[in-house]
Amino acid sequence: MTSYPTADEAIDSAAIEAFAAQYGERAAALPPVAIVIAAFNEEGVLGSVVDALPATLCGLATSVIVVSDGARDATVAEGRAHGALVCDVPVNRGQGAALRLGYRLAREGGAAYIVTTDADGQYNPAEMERVLAPVLAGQADFVTGSRKLGSQETKDPVRRLGTWVFAVTISMLTGERITDSSFGLRAMRAEVTGEVRLEQPQYQSAELLIAVLARGFRVVEVPATIHKRQVGESKKGHNALYGLKFAGVIARTWWREHQRRAPRPATSPSPSPAAGAAGSRSQSADPLTRAVPVVRAARAGSASAGGDGLTASGGTPAATGDDPRSAKRT
Repeated sequence: MTSYPTADEAIDSAAIEAFAAQYGERAAALPPVAIVIAAFNEEGVLGSVVDALPATLCGLATSVIVVSDGARDATVAEGRAHGALVCDVPVNRGQGAALRLGYRLAREGGAAYIVTTDADGQYNPAEMERVLAPVLAGQADFVTGSRKLGSQETKDPVRRLGTWVFAVTISMLTGERITDSSFGLRAMRAEVTGEVRLEQPQYQSAELLIAVLARGFRVVEVPATIHKRQVGESKKGHNALYGLKFAGVIARTWWREHQRRAPRPATSPSPSPAAGAAGSRSQSADPLTRAVPVVRAARAGSASAGGDGLTASGGTPAATGDDPRSAKRT
């Protein structure tokens, strides 16, 4: 269901072709867990980030996919030198577009699970198992870390306030309690990324979270830590501009998903003879009105997983033990 503007589809297709030619079987037969990173001009820090990533998570082998988003420095060479599979996109489009491409590479390469982290070293690799574990245990389809439940090193009062405001806004819009809407350390079943509509080139964390909730997938938050950036500069920009753009993504995504879920009228006028079946076909082809193959779980099934700091939101029941993708392998 992931949506691609025409220009982006051409860029992604060329990047995927080059990626496949570069890595061959390694790209086509990924291990169960793909760790996806979007990177833009992260020379000098990306190598240490890749080196710190675990070779296994919860007993499952991992691979690292770095999508270089039009980097103008040695990001690509550094990532490859440290063992990552690097997809070199020559155009700078934004973190959202880079992650969307990374999700696609992971899905089409056969990964069953996707974990995301940032290229700047702000997230603790030791917390990845905590984020992935609820997905493997069948408790969630999508898990995100939360600095509100965990900790953060930033002292910027504006950023702290913005994090709270956006979380409250998304909670009100979706009806699900969210404490952190922009945490970059996440885990999910790989197919989830193909079922949601992703269009935003930037600030995709909000779009992904709202879309996942709207599609009925079960969302869990776990305590996690965000550290200060140690090297380089943040790509988020000034607080005011960042806040306005992030709010815009929230509004557009919520409205899009709200329109998709809006009930159709009980009756509709018959098409004119001239329109005929053609009008019916065009309506059913609208991606926002097609039925989504997601079964919403009973609210009782979305209970918080005990007192371990996990909070859950309602949605799709996880695959049962009969589905090897959901088996907890440790």
